[in-house]
Amino acid sequence: MTEALSDKLIIVGNASDDPFAIDLAYAIGQNTDIADLISMKTFANGEFCPRFISDENDLTRIGRQLTGKTVVIVSTTSRVMSRQNLAMRTLVMARAAKENGASEVILVEPDLFYSAQDRGPHAALGKTDFDRDVHDLKKFDGQPFTGQLYAQLLRVAGVDRVITVHNHSRSVQRVFADSFEDRFHNLIPYELYADYLLNANIVQHGEHGEGLVLCAPDKGARPFVTELFDRLGLSKAKLVVLDKARSGERSVDITLHPDFADAAEAVAGRDVVLLDDMVRTGSTVVKACRYLRSLQPRRVVFGVTHFYASDEGRQKMADGALDEILTLNTLPTVLNRDVQGRLRRKMVVLKIERWLARYLADLLGLEGRAKALREDSLYQIDMSSKNPRFLRKIWSNEQLPELTGRRMHIHPGEGV
Repeated sequence: MTEALSDKLIIVGNASDDPFAIDLAYAIGQNTDIADLISMKTFANGEFCPRFISDENDLTRIGRQLTGKTVVIVSTTSRVMSRQNLAMRTLVMARAAKENGASEVILVEPDLFYSAQDRGPHAALGKTDFDRDVHDLKKFDGQPFTGQLYAQLLRVAGVDRVITVHNHSRSVQRVFADSFEDRFHNLIPYELYADYLLNANIVQHGEHGEGLVLCAPDKGARPFVTELFDRLGLSKAKLVVLDKARSGERSVDITLHPDFADAAEAVAGRDVVLLDDMVRTGSTVVKACRYLRSLQPRRVVFGVTHFYASDEGRQKMADGALDEILTLNTLPTVLNRDVQGRLRRKMVVLKIERWLARYLADLLGLEGRAKALREDSLYQIDMSSKNPRFLRKIWSNEQLPELTGRRMHIHPGEGV
C-alpha cells in the first residue's frame, strides 16, 4: 500500500484468506496482505477477538492507531463458516475499528445477510410495496424481523456505511435506508450485464439487437430487466415479461404477462436472456426456461446476480432448458468447481471486485485510483474449461486436449 493510501484507508475481510477481499483490496491499491493488517484471534473458549496489528514498540498511540482512517470490512460467504458466524465477526471487527480510532467503518457485503427474513408477523414490521394480508403475516408468525435487527446491530457495532449488490427486498432496503440514511448503497449491476451481453458471444444478435430478447421471470424482476433493456440501447431487441403464480411452496405456473401476449413471435428463433436477482432452489427458473423453450427460441441463457449453489439448485438447473448460466461472484463460492458440480459445463462467472473497487474509489475520493480503474475492465471472466462455448470460441481443435481441466481468466475483448 502506498504511504498516502495507508494513511487513510485499510481494507480487511472477515476472514484473512478471503480471496474476494484480497482482490478488492489489490484493485483499490492496497498491496499489504490483509493478514498483516489484522489478526483473527480466537480464544481457547472459541470466542472471536480480532486485533488490528500495531507497532509493538509504539506506546504513544495506544487505542488511537486507526485515528483518521477509513476501515473497509469485506464480508462474503464461506464454505467453512456460517453466515451467522461471519455476521458476528463483522460486528466485532467494526467495534474494534471504532474503539481504536477509525473515523469511518464501511461494510462491503455483496450479498446482504438476513435479507430473506425481511418482515415480521405484524404489519408494522416491514414496509412492503403491497398490502400485507393475514396469509402474508402468518408466514412470519413466531419469527423475528431479522433484517431489521441486523441493520440495527451493525449501527450499534460502529458500521457507518453499507455497500451491497442487487438486494432483492424492498423491505430490507427501506430498513437499511432508515438506519444508514444516504450511507446505504444498493448497487444494481446494469453496466456489468450490459457490457458482457454487448461484447461477449454468449448471445448472438445484430448491430441493433436483431435476434435478442431480454426476459423478466415475473413482475418483481420487471423494473430491473426493463432498465437493463433500455441501457443496452438496441433498438431492435425485444423485451418479454412472464407471469408467475404460486400453486404451492415450490410449485409455480408460468405464463406470458398480459402486456406481452404477442411475445411468442418475438421469442421464436432468437436468443433469450432470462434475468433475475437471485436463485436458490431453481424451481422457478427451470419452469420459466421450459416455458420459453415451448416458444422455440434459438438459445436460452439465465443471468442471475446471486447464485446460491444448493444441491437442489444444481440438480434442477442442469436441465437442458438452460443453455448457459451467467452469474456474478457476489457469493464467491460459486467459483469453486465442486460447488458448480455439473453446472460447470455451462457456467460463466463475472468477478466483480474491480467494479466494486471503482465505486469505492469514487466514494472515498481516491481520484487517481478511480481514474485508473475506469480505464481498466469492469470485471474478470471466470469460465470453466468444461464450457464448450469457451473452448470452441478461443482455441483450435489441436489445442483442446492440453487445455482440458485448466482454469481460465479472460478480460473483455480477449476472445470472448
